[in-house]
Amino acid sequence: MTAETSQTLDRGLRVLKLLADTDHGLTVTELSHKLGVNRTVVYRLLATLEQHALVRRDLGGRARVGLGVLRLGRQVHPLVREAAMPALRSLAEDIGATAHLTLVDGAEALAVAVVEPSWTDYHVAYRAGFRHPLERGAAGKAILSARQQRADDPGYTLTHGELEAGACGAAAPLLGVTGVEGSVGVVMLAEVVPERVGARVVDAAREVAEALR
Repeated sequence: MTAETSQTLDRGLRVLKLLADTDHGLTVTELSHKLGVNRTVVYRLLATLEQHALVRRDLGGRARVGLGVLRLGRQVHPLVREAAMPALRSLAEDIGATAHLTLVDGAEALAVAVVEPSWTDYHVAYRAGFRHPLERGAAGKAILSARQQRADDPGYTLTHGELEAGACGAAAPLLGVTGVEGSVGVVMLAEVVPERVGARVVDAAREVAEALR
């Protein structure tokens, strides 16, 4: 901690991060041990966070992340979209295909930013807000592959005709961005994805990840 930072705010944020990393919640005693502070401090932190609906406590006394974080989360997509746009524009123009940034939304993949190439005669129409199951399409499958972390993973995923007949896709997951799970990719009208596209979407995903760190 430095003179310019708030110890109380720092502890409150640490509480939220600890709760976000668990599915079953934490007790006051567990939080006290993890934070290295006494139980009284934890009670005060939880009471304050509860007033803002950022934390809730169940009947057993375990603290969990509250629904108030959803209101904050609604502002994340515009920030992520803005950070990703330069890399998406470069990808779309380079490949000549529609580029997109996709984030996880529950069990679905949600396109939050889309850039179409400016110089092609035709390209696939792909709109921000488009949803599809994670198990279908390159964008969702790239995210799932990152969860599995296989040693033989080439770093990108290719698909054909899974979301739209005649269209194929390539996508690479965002890696190393805390709190953001997603992928960057392209969709094009072709029988097969050109060989260089896989490596190019990996580079674009890396650029977006760096912009978000």
